Parts: sequence; C-alpha cells; structure tokens
Amino acid sequence: MKTSNPVLARLGQAAERERAAGYAPAGPYGQPGIPQQYPSQAGYPAAPPTVAPMTVDDVVVKTVALLGILGITAAAAWVLVPDALVGAAWIGAAVVGLVLGLIISFSRMANPALVITYAVVEGVFVGMVSKAFETFYDGIVLQAAVASFGIFFLMAMLYRAKVIRATPAFVKGMIAAMVGLFAVMLINFVLSLFDVNTGLRDGSPLAIGFSVVCIVVASLSFVLSFKEIEDGVRMGLPQRYSWTAAFGILVSLVWLYIEILRLLSYFQGDD
Repeated sequence: MKTSNPVLARLGQAAERERAAGYAPAGPYGQPGIPQQYPSQAGYPAAPPTVAPMTVDDVVVKTVALLGILGITAAAAWVLVPDALVGAAWIGAAVVGLVLGLIISFSRMANPALVITYAVVEGVFVGMVSKAFETFYDGIVLQAAVASFGIFFLMAMLYRAKVIRATPAFVKGMIAAMVGLFAVMLINFVLSLFDVNTGLRDGSPLAIGFSVVCIVVASLSFVLSFKEIEDGVRMGLPQRYSWTAAFGILVSLVWLYIEILRLLSYFQGDD
C-alpha cells in the first residue's frame, strides 16, 4: 500500500515488516488474522508472534490521550511561564516540536514515548501562542478551539458518509498542496528574518486568502489520515502504530488551530 499522508508515511512499510516477521494480517472488521505456523529447529510448529492488531478504537483512545496531554501542558505553560518569556518559550517549543515531528514522521518504528513527548512540547507551543493572541484579542482562543474541533468532526462525518473520498487524484492534489504550502511558509519565514514582508502574515487581503487556503488544506488533510487509519486496520498493523496514527491527527489539528487563530485575529485587528 502506498501512503498518502506524509505523517503516516511508514504505516504500509511497517505492515510489510510485520508480515515478514510472521505476523498475520487482520481479518474482516479488524479481527486478528489467523497466524501462520513456522517450523522450529526441532521440527515442531513454533508459536508465531502474538501481537494485538490496531483498531479504530485504539486510535481514538490514543488521540484523546494526546489531546489531553497537550491541553494540560498548554494550560500549565500559560499559567507558569512569565509574560517576559512567552516569546522565547514559543520559539523554543516550535523548534523542538519541529525536530521531534520530523523524527517521528521518518522513523521506522512507532515510539509512544516520543509521541507523548511531542504532545508535551506542542502543548507548550500552543499555550504560548494562545496566550499571546488572547492578550490582544479577548475570547479568540475559545473561538479557534471550537472551530477546529467542529471542522474535525465535520470532516470525520463527511468521510464516514463517503461524501469525501481519498481517490488517487485527491491524494496527489493534497500532497502537492501541502508540499507547496510548506515551501511557501518556509520561504516566508526565512525572508521575515531579513525584515522582508511578503504580505502573507500581516492581515492584508493576501494574508487572509493565504490563511483560508491553509485552513482548507489542513481540514482536507484529515481525509488522508482517516484513509491511512482505515488501511492500517485492514492490513492488521500492530496496536502500537495507533500512536503514530494519533500523532498524524494531532499534527493536523494543531496546524488547523493555529491557522484559524491567525485568521480570526485579522478580523479583530481593529477592535
């Protein structure tokens, strides 16, 4: 199976490795598959590895757990970090989170401890960003949070109802859009270090349009995650990979929340 979401890019490869090691894929509806028997050195059947397969419920539980960790950490950072250190904590958490995110995304093994650490670091990042925005725009954090979860549940319902499907053309378009947006944001960040204003983050009509595009792409990225989770369950991935799937959803949620926060601030800039 070829992957469609960069964050979950290793799930198919993981399934191949597990099957090569003797792990049986799941049967219909996610039930454990029938394990294959392999002869031992003494000539008797050896017991195959007993690994519980990943289920949708596993992903839901892990996602809720990561969101809880992120929320608690964000609240703690909001209260404990002095106002004078908000900027430093914001930048530091962003850099560490980026590094951890890349490690998790390109790692060959699911590492729950690393994923949890990422949730903690992102909690600090989200807490600092939220505190900074709330200082200038009262109530904006609650609005952005409600909108983010509302969009997530809407996309989940649309996917379940098969209104939106991850067709090959959809996948290719989404990958191209995400790579393009990442490149534009990276270039914009580098230029900002040299005091070059591209107009993408200053509240101008161009900035509003760019944020809308980012929000649309971030919302549609959930479809790719849902498809990867569905395929992972069908292929009988080991249960520990539910942490990787939950990580993918967490990344999209944080991205969506930050972009909605920015967009709302543009419309409240004159208040």
